[in-house]
Amino acid sequence: MTSTPAATQHLRDLALLRRVRDRIDRDYAQPLDVEALARGVNVSAGHLSRQFRRAYGESPYSYLMTRRIERAMALLRRGDLSVTEVCFAVGCSSLGTFSTRFTELVGMPPSAYRRQEAPPTAGIPSCVEKQVSRPVRNREAPAESLT
Repeated sequence: MTSTPAATQHLRDLALLRRVRDRIDRDYAQPLDVEALARGVNVSAGHLSRQFRRAYGESPYSYLMTRRIERAMALLRRGDLSVTEVCFAVGCSSLGTFSTRFTELVGMPPSAYRRQEAPPTAGIPSCVEKQVSRPVRNREAPAESLT
């Protein structure tokens, strides 16, 4: 049984999107934008954004910011870096944008997150911690934690 040309093209597109996602995962701390990611796989920025959203449910920029905030959460839990140092360590160039995104995804400002006594994930395996501590997308953080 042979695959149809459309199915073959769909698999190629998914492989291309996986390469983009892997690059974001690997190079999140580097200056990345949708145009640079698109150039890396020889497509337009608009096409990449549409295909990425269709495949993963969020834009490449949103995915990048989620990766950066995840890493920032880990660095802030360590407690040896200031919020500003963490902001720049994860590849953000604006402390204001970083703080706003962090608050949207985590439900509290980075400074408050850093001051927490013990991480809520203390004592659980790291593979489980990564899953339960992943920032929530689209302003879905519990409203009571914002007050």
